[in-house]
Amino acid sequence: MNSLPEIHHLTHIDQSGAVRMVDISKKSTTTRVAIARCAIRMSSETFDVIIQEKAQKGNVIEVARIAGIMAAKKTADLIPLCHPLSLSQVQVDFFPSKKEHFITIQSMVKTHAQTGAEMEALTAVSIAALTVYDMCKAIDKGMVIDAVCLVKKTGGKSGVWERTDDTGLGIKHS
Repeated sequence: MNSLPEIHHLTHIDQSGAVRMVDISKKSTTTRVAIARCAIRMSSETFDVIIQEKAQKGNVIEVARIAGIMAAKKTADLIPLCHPLSLSQVQVDFFPSKKEHFITIQSMVKTHAQTGAEMEALTAVSIAALTVYDMCKAIDKGMVIDAVCLVKKTGGKSGVWERTDDTGLGIKHS
């Protein structure tokens, strides 16, 4: 295979273009935190069912919270080149917007490791949103999951990174 031009350095691809897992053995172990966010948009009827806890399958928010936490813990099983991490904390929060009939989902993942927890945070919000969809699809197949993004990460060699643009999800950046 021909070598790739070095326009951007991609850590999961070697000089010959082969996929590889990054060697983190020489990286420092530090406390790392990642915050991710997404939204799930729905009809007003679906929104009310969720907020009033009247879904036939149970409390949608609490089931989605547990699904998000479990997903963060299983990220390395889902994303082929992610390193398995021992997570110190996973928090999944929900911020409903009655006016616009959407729920913003935010996760915070903390670890003391040689690599960051961005993928775990992104996986947590994605699976939490998919769980909301699964639990409510009988009443609203038109729900839309969007704006999945990293909001902030701390720790490691690169230090702090924080999103500066507005994702339109109704939560001020912290």
